[in-house]
Amino acid sequence: MKPKALLSWSSGKDCAWAAHLIRQQAEFEIVGLVTTFNEAFNRVAMHGVRMELVEAQAAALGAPLWAVPLPWPCSNEVYEQRMRAVVARAVAEGIEAMVFGDLHLTEIRAYRERQLAGTGLTPIFPVWGTPRDTSTLARTMIASGLRATIVCVDPRQLDPRFVGREFEESLLADLPPGVDPCGENGEFHTFCHTGPMFRHPIPVRTGETVERDGFWFADVCSSK
Repeated sequence: MKPKALLSWSSGKDCAWAAHLIRQQAEFEIVGLVTTFNEAFNRVAMHGVRMELVEAQAAALGAPLWAVPLPWPCSNEVYEQRMRAVVARAVAEGIEAMVFGDLHLTEIRAYRERQLAGTGLTPIFPVWGTPRDTSTLARTMIASGLRATIVCVDPRQLDPRFVGREFEESLLADLPPGVDPCGENGEFHTFCHTGPMFRHPIPVRTGETVERDGFWFADVCSSK
């Protein structure tokens, strides 16, 4: 039997692509998706995605959702405390690894490695590369059939008019110079609704666009 792994799941394209690669490599079995959410609004932390849509992603991926509620606002101390509880549960259930969709930010990878050091969980980074590779990666994702909606934009790095757009070739062509094609520097975040990692597409529509806490969000809703 393959060793069991959890997948850190934000609802975006990068973690979805990590799931796809892990299954292609066939070295681990994904047995759960770990998602932190704002318990005051029942939405994914930072992305602002409704939890029912994450549940739909988990069903389409065929892995149970490990939802981790966070207070709002949430200190880093509380975040780490709740994640330690997740790690303890995982180890008790015989899980050996945690998969992340990080691309090239070394300080984030180092943080994850520190947090898992000595816990019994091995951090896995199947999408890891270098900054110059993200344009190729973005096009590889799109060519595979992956589709995602931009649900959050940092207006300090990208014009808010991009929020609500689909992650596709025309978007990549319109991104200004200096913006990472995968949004790895926090320029934008996505909700992945279609792709080779899912058993079926997740039908969604884009609702209202709002500015909140210095970021722009597009409310993605089920279109079923």
